[in-house]
Amino acid sequence: MSLQNKLAEAFKGTAKNVTVENYKKEAFEAFSQKGFPTTKDEEWKYTSLRSILKNEYGIESAQATSVTAETIAPYLVEGLDSYKMVFVDGVFNASLSDTIDEVSVKLLSEAIEDAAYEDIFKNKYNSLAKGKTSLTDLNTAFTNEGVVIEVSKSKVVSKPVELVYLASGETTAMLLQPRNLIIVGKNAQVKFIERHQSLADVATFNNVVTEVFVGQNGIFDLYKIQNDKNDASLVDATFVAQERDTVASVYTFSFGGNITRNNLSFSQNGPGCDSILNGVTILEGDQLVDNHTLVDHKSPDCQSNETYKGIYGGKSTGVFNGKVIVDQAAQRINAYQQNDSVLISDTATINSKPQLEIFADDVKCSHGCTIGQLDKSALFYMQQRGIPKVEAEALLMFAFCSDAIKEVKIPALKRKINQLMADKLGVNIRFDEI
Repeated sequence: MSLQNKLAEAFKGTAKNVTVENYKKEAFEAFSQKGFPTTKDEEWKYTSLRSILKNEYGIESAQATSVTAETIAPYLVEGLDSYKMVFVDGVFNASLSDTIDEVSVKLLSEAIEDAAYEDIFKNKYNSLAKGKTSLTDLNTAFTNEGVVIEVSKSKVVSKPVELVYLASGETTAMLLQPRNLIIVGKNAQVKFIERHQSLADVATFNNVVTEVFVGQNGIFDLYKIQNDKNDASLVDATFVAQERDTVASVYTFSFGGNITRNNLSFSQNGPGCDSILNGVTILEGDQLVDNHTLVDHKSPDCQSNETYKGIYGGKSTGVFNGKVIVDQAAQRINAYQQNDSVLISDTATINSKPQLEIFADDVKCSHGCTIGQLDKSALFYMQQRGIPKVEAEALLMFAFCSDAIKEVKIPALKRKINQLMADKLGVNIRFDEI
């Protein structure tokens, strides 16, 4: 039985909330009509889901039993004082999580049943993701867990919030569909670190949706770490809606997994917005990472900065599709986009497609794309000074990616990223000490 038919049999569409129930039914109808995307779809031209959809997934969330604090420690940020929220096989694990007293936190399953959240479900939930893709519809139809987080007006959250979604591998292959809703109040500030991780060599398909609303003068930072096992695949859709004079940034670090697709969408809904989108990808083997970004400039006097760096070895494939839309009302904006890739094997592939759609006349917009190889003269120079070839190559690749990393605001996280990069490049170099 195909996965789509299996989903049709499993769909229940019942929630203890009429608004959410209607969302589910509407989303399932839309998914049923569209189906899973194929390479005939222009937006999925270079990314086939065939290797994902061939697996026999369990659809219902399961209760894992043997995951401990020691098990998950390698997937947290060492030395970081943070608020941790841990989900295992789609189920919240309170014993592995922290109590958060600085912000309002509610599990999605609980919020759906809480009348106090009705306005949020009517006005915020699904307002950014609705109908965007068949996979966001699929998530809306089937999701039953995640978090609803509200940061109150003028609150500066003292510690980052780590959202950790684990697949234990103690069950059969699983289709997991977490859903997050984050609301940042006026003048508030908060940082998030998000990770989806499979703990065993069991096929996992994570289909994730996150909607973020940043209130006036708010500051929001999100760091995504993706370094999964080769049987794990991730399709992530993150939507960020900014009000006036806000700063929102999303950093995406992709180092592993079977197929990883990052859909990232920013909407600037007031003047003075600043959007930052940075990403680093390092791949090997047959891995594929597809970064699809959209910045919609709707208001004047805003800016966006987008820097994506990629290093591709083996038979890996990279895809970058970055679209910037400048509405007629968005005068005096500044939009910068850059995608640079290095191929370190003859069989790796990169497909890069920057796009600009400009309907205003007083703007500064630029985009660039480069694809190349390591600088052989620089490599020779370093080797002549006694640096072994592997280390010299790693230093050059780290320097190449540094533009996309330097603005990470959490020192412990930057050390974690540097260590993951060193591991991925096969060297024992403390990049953070350079």
